[in-house]
Amino acid sequence: MSKPIVAIVGRPNVGKSTLFNRISRSRIAIVEGTPGVTRDRIYSDAEWLNRHFTLVDTGGIDYETDEITKQVRRQAMIAVEQADVIIFVVDGRTGITALDEELAEHLRRSGKPIVLCVNKVDDQEQAWELMGEFYALGLGDPLLVSAEHGKNVGDLLDKVIEYLPEDTPEPSPDALHVAIVGRPNVGKSSLVNKILGDDRCIVTDIAGTTRDAVDSWFTYGEQEMVLIDTAGLRRRSKVEESLEYYSVMRTLRAVDRSNVTVAVLDATEGLTEQDTKIIGYAHESGRGLVIAVNKWDLVEKDANTLRNYELEIRKKLRFADYAPIVFISALTGQRVRVLLDTIIQVNEARGMRIPTGRLNEIIQDAVQVAQVPSDKGVQLKIYYATQVQVNPPVFAIYVNRRDLMHWSYQRYLENRLRQEYGFVGTPIVLAVKERNP
Repeated sequence: MSKPIVAIVGRPNVGKSTLFNRISRSRIAIVEGTPGVTRDRIYSDAEWLNRHFTLVDTGGIDYETDEITKQVRRQAMIAVEQADVIIFVVDGRTGITALDEELAEHLRRSGKPIVLCVNKVDDQEQAWELMGEFYALGLGDPLLVSAEHGKNVGDLLDKVIEYLPEDTPEPSPDALHVAIVGRPNVGKSSLVNKILGDDRCIVTDIAGTTRDAVDSWFTYGEQEMVLIDTAGLRRRSKVEESLEYYSVMRTLRAVDRSNVTVAVLDATEGLTEQDTKIIGYAHESGRGLVIAVNKWDLVEKDANTLRNYELEIRKKLRFADYAPIVFISALTGQRVRVLLDTIIQVNEARGMRIPTGRLNEIIQDAVQVAQVPSDKGVQLKIYYATQVQVNPPVFAIYVNRRDLMHWSYQRYLENRLRQEYGFVGTPIVLAVKERNP
């Protein structure tokens, strides 16, 4: 069953993300004393008194006219539209502001249940003195809490669950998790929005507007998927703010919890060193890997453009030459369905098993074709092989001496396995082990 949605909204820097982390018992949302840190909607599972719900953190709502502020406000309003219950957070230290009053009026018009949370009330002895002021917002009884210290957060949640509706369908535990990674401004959020048909993520021409990893669930055909849109990874010399550091760490964690990682490249810029590092991390982590070349609609083409572009990528990504390359346009939707089909194919390859008998036939045939390495008259002997793991596929190969298994021969055996079974988009691990004859 899908969980009801509880959205945390309010103006900037009233402690929404601190409250989000307190309720979700996590550190998913970035918390710093800088207004406007949270921009996209951030989701987390939460539970109180055996009632489960999805908690949504939003960027601070302001009415400035710059592009990012307008999009943050739009994101927050979308969260309000999707929510079953709204926690409206105000600052107990500064009192009611004109912006609070404007937001309260907007929320009342939404017709959604609203729980008024007066945050940063550390001195509970002064709580009753504050109550009267916040009744003026016309949102019922204010609940005075300190999200930082956890005071009265339980009372707040008691009120929230009074409004929760019954559960509805939710993603299954077997949903395919896909991390969308890449440098800033290559079109990751545009791709997610095109797939979902919902402006779930902020999209502007300003690099780095996604700072948090955002999960979005949907169903494609019969396959349930969770898309994880991430902040772009910058060169280390450009990671000046601690916020950027946090975003990089969230990107790496997103790769770690994905089944398949989609590395998005900018077709107008080609493969960069930073792209290679991102792809290398996914490869080393054993994730399924797809290369999505975005903005392909902006490239001038002739009969050989696609072929030459792919050859250039393969040349620079020899370590991940198993990864399929899909040329897309997130703007127009060109080949986005092909990308989704490829992601499913890669995930199936990660879970593929080869019967032990057939595996050893392939290995022995490979040995017959290419002579095994030797050293000082001692030849490598391969006794047998067996598959010991999937996701990614791991094969144990038992030999007389590990040092005789040259990396080039190991790569040769891997290529033979791929020739027989494909294993498209997934790394293969060959674990060479010694045993006595």
